[in-house]
Amino acid sequence: MPGWNARNIPAQSGRTAVVTGANSGIGYVTARELARSGASVVLACRSAARGRAAVVRLRAEVPGAEAEFQPLDLADLSSVREFATAYGRRYPSLDLLVNNAGVMALPFGRTADGFETQFGVNHLGHFALTGLLLPRLRAAAAGARIVNVSSGFHVLGKIGFGEDGGEDGPEGTGGFGGPGSEHGYRRWVAYGRSKTANLLFTHELARRFAAAGSTITAAAAHPGYASSNLHSGASKLEGPTLNSRVAALGNAVLAQPTASGALPTLYAATAPGVRQDAFIGPRFGWRGAPAPSWRARWTLDDTAGERLWAASEKLTGVSYATLPR
Repeated sequence: MPGWNARNIPAQSGRTAVVTGANSGIGYVTARELARSGASVVLACRSAARGRAAVVRLRAEVPGAEAEFQPLDLADLSSVREFATAYGRRYPSLDLLVNNAGVMALPFGRTADGFETQFGVNHLGHFALTGLLLPRLRAAAAGARIVNVSSGFHVLGKIGFGEDGGEDGPEGTGGFGGPGSEHGYRRWVAYGRSKTANLLFTHELARRFAAAGSTITAAAAHPGYASSNLHSGASKLEGPTLNSRVAALGNAVLAQPTASGALPTLYAATAPGVRQDAFIGPRFGWRGAPAPSWRARWTLDDTAGERLWAASEKLTGVSYATLPR
């Protein structure tokens, strides 16, 4: 693992990959390097214009690459269902699903289905997408993989449960991302909770795959501190403020290049021997070659994983009926 880079990616010829949020940043680099290694890549993006432009750019950088755009808005469960249906019509199987897309520290908002935006996009949208694509993942000839992109900032938000077994959460988040209100909303706590959810989802998914004897591997990754428009996205919504200037300065001075930030994801997606529920990040926490990453103990809690799973099925209407607990 020390010194691992994109040149170490095993040949991906004959494999199909879906990368969400692949029009820019880490998602784009992930899609490009998978295509460079021979995979047929679907760039699943919210913006049609940016998604198609990314495909043109990718094909220019990797001549002969097999890449296409398909629309996917994780803030709208109807779009998630439409994507899964369209994918199933074109492809009989799926070898790799990289749940990369996300939003970070946004002002309070709601998805099309009424969920708090960060939880709805970062977790619930990907939970639904994974469940809907599970039959295609099962159909892969060799062991398929699912990689959920989390963050070191998961430590900012622990998902709690009430004594009566109901969902409990910070004021204004509506428990597991329900309607809630703007009052008392803390954007970084909400972001941390969504990233904790990514890890709990990975943990429970891995546990269920192992119990079922499935050959599918569920792993997670985080980029450390990488130059990305994710850091400045919330600041852009609020105009040229101190926060936006700090984000720009951090990207310029402290962050590692985007290509380096994508390496943990690429490692989790392709390296031999990646175990169930692995969490891969930069070796030195915020930068460096891929290595096993520290994670908060609450992201390994079986009970919390089961409760989040049950709540996510209820909220999204997507059931993993073929993958019993």
